[in-house]
Amino acid sequence: MLETDNYEKFKKDILSLAKIDLNAYKEKQMRRRINTLISKNAIRTYDEYVALLKRDKDKFEQFINFLTINVSEFYRNPDQWKILDKEVFPRLIQKYGRNLKVWSAACSTGDEPYSLVMALSKHLPLANIKIIATDIDRQVIDTARMGLYNEKSISAVPDDLKKKYFTKVGSSYQISDEIKRRVEFKIHDLLKDPYPSGCHLIVCRNVVIYFTEEAKDEIYKKFHKSLTTGGILFIGSTEQIMNYRELGFNRSKSFFFEKE
Repeated sequence: MLETDNYEKFKKDILSLAKIDLNAYKEKQMRRRINTLISKNAIRTYDEYVALLKRDKDKFEQFINFLTINVSEFYRNPDQWKILDKEVFPRLIQKYGRNLKVWSAACSTGDEPYSLVMALSKHLPLANIKIIATDIDRQVIDTARMGLYNEKSISAVPDDLKKKYFTKVGSSYQISDEIKRRVEFKIHDLLKDPYPSGCHLIVCRNVVIYFTEEAKDEIYKKFHKSLTTGGILFIGSTEQIMNYRELGFNRSKSFFFEKE
């Protein structure tokens, strides 16, 4: 049985150790997830668990990986990618030219930034495409750089792009180096690290739902500042921005918001 009466101290310890502020996450949900992980490691108290994280690099990585919500697939919600392809990309290219600055925030295992490269390749030569892709979790960034995916992950990729950019390796699929080269992966914490500036498109999907309302507003404000005027924020189908006008956005389509 886990003795979990000192969560406030645990949050401070994690902030000090991993620079992750657990106060920004919905407490009930996050605490339940963390307690499950601690119990799996046969540990009885938060203090014992912090001591383990300090001395065992693998357990520390396991903790960071566990905190991160990694549900990812290529072209997730295909109808929204059609809007991106048919309306958003042409408009941005017409307005800002061929060298768009695109940021895939909280990119998880790379499915999203690689999808963005492939989708953009229908409009621009690969040499013109550069995606900045960031995530808090070093382990998923390493997975993304490797670029090896299962069949389910790539099931929504259009057939022509699948043939062109994937090679079958055993039961998995390896994405081509020419796509990989268009993505720059970096470690980044949405809650505390500086944001890129002058972005034409920011894609951040199905991540912000895990934060408190205050943290969400802060993130959306920073996205707004990060975008160039007329730039687009593309969010996930599980998310809504009810106060988008207050934050300085116009609603372009259901999940697309334009900076005024």
